[in-house]
Amino acid sequence: MTIATPVRTGVSLDELLAAKERRAARQTDWLTHYQQPVMSLTLVTPGAIKDSLRYRNTMGVALQMCDQLLWEHRWQVLDRQVLWLPTGPEALWCVAHHAAEIKAHCAALEQNHPLGRLWDVDVICPQHGHVGRQSLGAQQRRCLLCDAPAHACSRSRHHPVEQVVARVEKLIDDWFARD
Repeated sequence: MTIATPVRTGVSLDELLAAKERRAARQTDWLTHYQQPVMSLTLVTPGAIKDSLRYRNTMGVALQMCDQLLWEHRWQVLDRQVLWLPTGPEALWCVAHHAAEIKAHCAALEQNHPLGRLWDVDVICPQHGHVGRQSLGAQQRRCLLCDAPAHACSRSRHHPVEQVVARVEKLIDDWFARD
């Protein structure tokens, strides 16, 4: 018998910041312990609600695609952790491979999968820190509602959060409604 975990209605900024700090601490612990790159997966979830059935299902697809990517390339996974938190699902992998190549494949997955725009896959190298898209020549992420850089629209709150949430939910609903 499976017992459903209750889904919260919203989280505060303080809760989000604390979760981000705990995630960064886990990443640092893994980098120190394994001395290999770490992949960190979270979801793009605008608004106060970070845990819903839609988001859990989206994370399930993201986990499947990341695991498949690692398996297809035969990259050795030293550790894997998935957390289903009120502040949103998180996953970590420690992968014995070159960080830049991992990031290139993750960026392609984010770019090419219909739900990939909702995934945030960071790759952290134990020697050089975060591997950015731009260092690989990959384009910046675009806004879900317009063609501007996503970070610019997000920081300026260019679009009402309700519109962004509606777009995210439509992407998810369209994916799960397909044949």
